[in-house]
Amino acid sequence: MKSNKKTIFILISLMPIFLLSNCVSVQEPPRVAVRPDSTEIQQSASVAKRFQESASQIQNPTVVASAMELSKKHVILSEQVAVLRQQNKDLIVQKQQLKDQVVALEAQLRQMQKELTEANDLLITMRIELNNWKVDILGFRDEIRNAETAQLEALFKILKVLGGEVKTKSAQAEDTSSTTVASLSKPGQSEN
Repeated sequence: MKSNKKTIFILISLMPIFLLSNCVSVQEPPRVAVRPDSTEIQQSASVAKRFQESASQIQNPTVVASAMELSKKHVILSEQVAVLRQQNKDLIVQKQQLKDQVVALEAQLRQMQKELTEANDLLITMRIELNNWKVDILGFRDEIRNAETAQLEALFKILKVLGGEVKTKSAQAEDTSSTTVASLSKPGQSEN
């Protein structure tokens, strides 16, 4: 505490000395002039323009005019804010609609993928069954031929019993339909 009081007392006592030393006026201007750089001139010119523009703007309009101008700007900005808020609300609604649509489409996608998987499984099963059927049919082809040959032989025997003529077995193999027709026509002619 005592050191603070001493410091304040010394500062107060030295204050008039500083003030008096600064008040001394110089009657002769300095003879040496320093030439400023071009960048300093440009900077000072731009700074001066800023202050001149703001000073001219402040001096020209009255307080009422500046208040009117500020109120016009406020109205314009408040309208822009209202428009932007409405756009924001619209975008939020649109975003929610798109989210709902995405949820619905994802559900449909899952359902379609499930149906596609089932259809693929069914197709694979049907192809396996078709291949098995082909193997079975082709495997029984010789048996079917043997059965048809046995049926033809039985028909020839029946025709012989009824009085039809059968020429040779090679003729049977070449044209079974013509021999069958010829043998069928002979019994019919003998009856007339």
